[in-house]
Amino acid sequence: MPNKQRTVPRQVKPELEHMFSRSPKLGYEAPEDTGMVRCLAHGFPTPLARWHFHDEYELHLISATSGKAFIGDWIGPFQPGHLVLCGPRLPHNWISLDLPQDGVASRDYVIQFEHDPIVAAAAQLPELAEVLPLLERAKHGIEFFGMGDTAIEHWRRVKASKGLARMAAFFEFMSDLVACSDYRLLSNVQLQGAVHDEVNIDLINKVVNRITDNLAEPLSMSDAAEQMGMAESRFSRFFRKATGNNYTDFVNRIRINRACQLLMESDKLVTDICYEVGFNNVANFNRRFLDAKGTTPSDFRRQSASRFGVLSAH
Repeated sequence: MPNKQRTVPRQVKPELEHMFSRSPKLGYEAPEDTGMVRCLAHGFPTPLARWHFHDEYELHLISATSGKAFIGDWIGPFQPGHLVLCGPRLPHNWISLDLPQDGVASRDYVIQFEHDPIVAAAAQLPELAEVLPLLERAKHGIEFFGMGDTAIEHWRRVKASKGLARMAAFFEFMSDLVACSDYRLLSNVQLQGAVHDEVNIDLINKVVNRITDNLAEPLSMSDAAEQMGMAESRFSRFFRKATGNNYTDFVNRIRINRACQLLMESDKLVTDICYEVGFNNVANFNRRFLDAKGTTPSDFRRQSASRFGVLSAH
């Protein structure tokens, strides 16, 4: 009896959004009307709602319907008031699951902005440096809570403004996001930037790169400490301060994130993925994955298939 054909496509990648595709007919502002900051509003369904990424940051507010959000390897629910800041090239999509028969005219209120102008300006204007830690966190996706009403007011002020007035409205919005303490990062692994001097940052990055480049190979904490020329106890304190995680948890989370990528973008067997990312038995892999993602690897793969919008509740 022939094997049942897999429903997960092989090596599926998010779509790169190009500038030439940003037509005003789809809800984008005309290029001549924008500078560093671009506003976008649209309903659902729309060709814009697809699994994609782009070079700009995207601040995304949902105003209607509820459903499932896909931010990188994170899958979770959304409802009106859902506000997320995605960093450059972080894939994303929102799929409404309670859509009326004729759809909705307004669902998404979006601001896209560029990285380099802000960093360059912050080098000259110390006040702007306050936003840089926010931008660093955004590469993992940030979900803000309790800001839906405020966010739509900010969006409307930015949208209604041009030139210097738009920049002022935009940075007022950024200031509120910087001040917001009720948020979560949508990735399990993050470097928190607690290690400030360049030598130590280079050291910790060396270890992290060694882990990520050789996931299937064991690298004990004692080996990592030796690689950095530290006693194991000192390395343990140093690593926790730099990453916010103990060493073993950090390694496991990197492995889980890589497993998520393989589950989403390939049709490799779960068992093969388990060993490829460095777990030595499937039971431990399943348990660690469930702890990190709240679902099993197989269920994660099934859920992730709907990020393309091909599955719906109606």
